[in-house]
Amino acid sequence: MLFVTGGIGFIGANFVLDWLSMSNQSIINLDKMTYAGNRQNLITLEGDARHHFVQGDIGDKSLIEQLFRDYRPHTVINFAAESHVDRSIHGPGEFIQTNIVGTFNLLETTRIYWQALPEDEKTAFRFLHVSTDEVYGSLKPDDDPFTEQNRYEPNSPYSASKAASDHLVRAYHHTYGLPVLTTNCSNNYGPYQFPEKLIPLVIANALAGKPLPIYGDGMQVRDWLYVGDHCSAIRRVLEAGKVGEVYNIGGWNEMPNIEIVNTICTLLDELRPDPAGPYARLITYVKDRPGHDRRYAINARKIERELGWRPAETFQTGIRKTVQWYLDNQDWVQHVLSGEYRNWVDQNYASR
Repeated sequence: MLFVTGGIGFIGANFVLDWLSMSNQSIINLDKMTYAGNRQNLITLEGDARHHFVQGDIGDKSLIEQLFRDYRPHTVINFAAESHVDRSIHGPGEFIQTNIVGTFNLLETTRIYWQALPEDEKTAFRFLHVSTDEVYGSLKPDDDPFTEQNRYEPNSPYSASKAASDHLVRAYHHTYGLPVLTTNCSNNYGPYQFPEKLIPLVIANALAGKPLPIYGDGMQVRDWLYVGDHCSAIRRVLEAGKVGEVYNIGGWNEMPNIEIVNTICTLLDELRPDPAGPYARLITYVKDRPGHDRRYAINARKIERELGWRPAETFQTGIRKTVQWYLDNQDWVQHVLSGEYRNWVDQNYASR
């Protein structure tokens, strides 16, 4: 059995759906159900005996101990994290608590459970920690993409908290021998992403005829990874990754934010034309956020070379699938556009 934390959120939910679509191995899914957690993400698993959902916090040691006793998982996959840079700027405390203290609690509880396993089960056990390319800091336009050897230079409370969690995972391997794997991914996009992030925010605002806010000059560059490709990479790392190693996962899709927004507008013009005119008319430049990293880019040669993984989607195929999914799932979108979400948008953008 797999023990997945944060499996109701964007990437975690996609992984759970992906895993159960091709495996009969059951999943215990622990999620705190914060604003970004949505049970509707996994509505298709209602009544599926392979999926066991528990609402709870990775910082709750007694709960995690109970889940280890009850389910005896052979793998832990840690998706649980506060993950939005803007929110970390407004309220860093939650990021420290979840991403650092929570990861420590999960590691410590896992260590105690793992050390008591029979030797063959100890050898087969894995703890996979899902992290981000933002721990490496920012790249200049001509810099080489991040490799696993880049030093950590986090620039936001979010990335600093994730960097700390990565270091804890490494320390638990080198100090205690816990069989860990770490993945550092680039910007994900795809179905079920909470619309505070760029791509679903632009889609939702465009369909509502609202401004499409672009930070600064819109030339911040990111490497975009379709979430389905991320899930397949995690599966591959679990299958064949070397214990103690770090694997960077990227989509080989570097492009500036303004190009992303224009691409979405063009797709919406084709798939859901607006009688008022092209969606690009809604693009609005707003004040940049503090400490905004200029460029991220992942060199994913290690996972390709050692594990034979490459993304299946180009950005063109992935973004079309994503836009179509949001058009086809407007009930889901409207459900998450709650009062809390509207309050967040007002807080983050009103003064820009």
